[in-house]
Amino acid sequence: MDDLREKCPWDQKQTLESLRHLTIEETYELADAILDNDLPEIKKELGDLFLHIIFYAKIASEQKAFDIADVANAISDKLIHRHPHIYGDVNVEDEEEVKRNWEQLKLKEGKKSVLEGVPKSLPAVVKASRIQEKVAGVGFDWEQPEQVWEKVQEELSELNEEIKAGSKENIEKEYGDVLFSMINYARFINVNPENALEKTNKKFINRFQYLETQAKKAGKELSDMSLTEMDVFWEKSKEFFK
Repeated sequence: MDDLREKCPWDQKQTLESLRHLTIEETYELADAILDNDLPEIKKELGDLFLHIIFYAKIASEQKAFDIADVANAISDKLIHRHPHIYGDVNVEDEEEVKRNWEQLKLKEGKKSVLEGVPKSLPAVVKASRIQEKVAGVGFDWEQPEQVWEKVQEELSELNEEIKAGSKENIEKEYGDVLFSMINYARFINVNPENALEKTNKKFINRFQYLETQAKKAGKELSDMSLTEMDVFWEKSKEFFK
């Protein structure tokens, strides 16, 4: 990175802000590789992300703000402070108690709200998950999965009523409540909703592209086919990808 900042015109032009959207893209590429369980690709994407970390630290060091050693030391210090059950005299029973202690320690560090650590620009599904995890960490949570499922049913009923009433604004509001409650339920059944939805996205893409390929082999255009005709290929795709 020292060489690139000195000799490469593109690298010389980069700033913390100019790299931001590229870092987000690299993070999603890593996330894709993880869902695909593609270990060689994960290794590659981790390298790309690591490069960005080095890049940010290099730019900051040029501004006399911090360097990569400061970054490593800061995260080490934070991990030691946040794990008093390992580096101190605190006893914990399980993972949930570790999470609760983690959130309490963050508040003691000066944060005014447990929700301060939720980035504003997170995708909505991920943000909802993080919000729910964080408030649960301080005890604001349901006790049983059945209670959450009842809440899902309640929200679905309210959505149905608003659909009948026909108010677009209220329908959107209640639809959001349904999604939020479903994401909450996912936590109680140990499902990551973002991963679950993305796997369904990938499954749908594979099946639909199979449908397109088979239709083309049959000399047909999807726009000229009936839904019944397309459904034949769709059902075959399910068998193909089993």
